[in-house]
Amino acid sequence: MPMPAVATETPALARENTVYRKVVRRIVPFLILCYVASYLDRVNVGFAKLQMSDDLGFSEAAYGLGAGLFFIGYFILEVPSNLMLQRVGARTWIARIMISWGLVSAAFIFVTNEATFYVLRFLLGAAEAGFYPGVILYCTYWFPSYRRARVIAMFMSAIPVAGIFGNPLSGWIMDHFQGVNGWQGWQWMFLLEAVPALLVGVVTLFYLDDDVRAAKWLTDEEKSVVERAVADDTTHRTVDGRVWEAFREPRVWLMCFIYFCFVMGQYALTFWMPSFVESTGIEGNFAIGVLSAVPFLAALVAMNLFGRSADKRRERRWHLVIPSLMGAVGFSLSAVWNGSTALSLTALSIAAAGVLTCAPLFWSLPTAFLSGTAAAAGLAMINSVGNLAGFVSPYMIGALKDATGSASIPMHVLAVSLVVGAVAVLTTKKHVVNR
Repeated sequence: MPMPAVATETPALARENTVYRKVVRRIVPFLILCYVASYLDRVNVGFAKLQMSDDLGFSEAAYGLGAGLFFIGYFILEVPSNLMLQRVGARTWIARIMISWGLVSAAFIFVTNEATFYVLRFLLGAAEAGFYPGVILYCTYWFPSYRRARVIAMFMSAIPVAGIFGNPLSGWIMDHFQGVNGWQGWQWMFLLEAVPALLVGVVTLFYLDDDVRAAKWLTDEEKSVVERAVADDTTHRTVDGRVWEAFREPRVWLMCFIYFCFVMGQYALTFWMPSFVESTGIEGNFAIGVLSAVPFLAALVAMNLFGRSADKRRERRWHLVIPSLMGAVGFSLSAVWNGSTALSLTALSIAAAGVLTCAPLFWSLPTAFLSGTAAAAGLAMINSVGNLAGFVSPYMIGALKDATGSASIPMHVLAVSLVVGAVAVLTTKKHVVNR
């Protein structure tokens, strides 16, 4: 594929690079920490399933429905939440989101039947609504589009990091706390893994700045460098202004469709990875957790390599198409190699490297043409509609597994979804998104 030439570094660009290294060091590691806490509380239900389904008598479809109901609450409140973030400021609103989802996540210790499971999954999605698109919007305040793919890839490294450390941790908690105080291991897991969200939520109130002007750790000259870079970048955006402009923009709906295709694969992995690994014959929650971390290690490497390359070359479309096709190949191979742990992990690693790389690179597309209030509404709408795949995907897998007794058919469905998403990416205009 043709790649644009890499720009030569001028003195002005060198100064900008220096300032942005400081900005990245201050903001990005903290946002990663926030997202690790978020993702851990969102998907640890995949590990809880290993015990909870048997304890409470859940079918595969019931688990899949409960896992997916998170995204219905998420969908309903996503746009209002992002508009509220723009109104009250990122610091206050992100802290509110984290504290509320930590409380709801801890409440999962009280799940006794399908109804309470469904209600709490819905409430967890409602509590967390706005966090992810809010962070994406927050990044547009600080980073021009030609720096954003790498930054968002670094931020979304939280997904594989949560898998690398969270999966073994979840397995260890469930094994070692089983029966303590009369509780099941999965109850202890929900309670203990809610604590980081509560603590980091409180710290957010004191650490995060609403915008560049509020950053006391930057000099006035450094603030001007950042503001100038962001201001120069927004001149090419074609959708700005009122909320409803985002809803009327056909490109926003195309972005919703593309993101839906990619999210189908993302949540298939995060909700079902422990079950996929267990189905190859592995026993013991900790062993399953350790092996489940392997595909996320592959994803961590891939998503940062692709993000760095996309920004360096200022090319977006093919950097998104290639990992989506990798994900499709990985899912197809996992359907064929499901009888071997080693081969299955290889296939799942290819799938994870592809699928999880798509998410950060995808957001370079809509942020290339959205700005202002339209960006707050548009990004939230894209994320909420796309994340409906988080409802469809786990429920589809559970229902097909109940109906057929095999995970092969849903793997092929996921592969097709990723191929369709890749084709849709190629319909975008490269002069708009390659910035």
